[in-house]
Amino acid sequence: MIKICVYEDRSVMRESLKLLLESVPNFKVLGMFPNCKKADTQILELCPDVVLMDIDMPEVNGIEGVKRIKNVRPETQIIMLTVFEDDDKIFDAIKAGADGYLLKNTIPSDLINAIINATSGGSSISPGIASKVLNAFRAISNTKIKNNFDLSKREQEVLEALVKGFTYKKIAETSFVSVDTVRSHIKNIYLKLQVNSATEAVSKALKLKIVEL
Repeated sequence: MIKICVYEDRSVMRESLKLLLESVPNFKVLGMFPNCKKADTQILELCPDVVLMDIDMPEVNGIEGVKRIKNVRPETQIIMLTVFEDDDKIFDAIKAGADGYLLKNTIPSDLINAIINATSGGSSISPGIASKVLNAFRAISNTKIKNNFDLSKREQEVLEALVKGFTYKKIAETSFVSVDTVRSHIKNIYLKLQVNSATEAVSKALKLKIVEL
């Protein structure tokens, strides 16, 4: 059973998400909230596996909500679900600890897969977001940083696949290895890059130009 909470200020959107999520076997919606004012206490009480998080909400917005949730329950996976595609919002969400970044025009099947993927430690990013991250980091620095953090050839390939937005299953299929082997490589990547999520790994890989699209 995948337990989910939703933070979204628009009631119509909340109800639409609830209908979609509750139609999926093994999905359980624990709570729907219009802002993040009480996010820390709500998450501690409900202990969801995944949170869908809007950004623009009254009183306390989604980026502050991510910080509050990660502070009290870091194991909860947070997927941003927003209309914002601008670089500042993307980076602020990643720095706050978001585990994925999807746009609200994401098709339902992709949203469902993103939630399932998140519970296995995967990260889902809408097409185009990764390239925005790369372009912004290029604007910050044009200097090639020659540091691969002692990643093995296979770990480098897996990291490149993460940057492209591949799921664990797709990485396993394209690399002709098991999903468990992929998880093992990703665990090693996290340790070497000193990160705690796939989103952080992708962000650092692009920032330090360990991987380029």
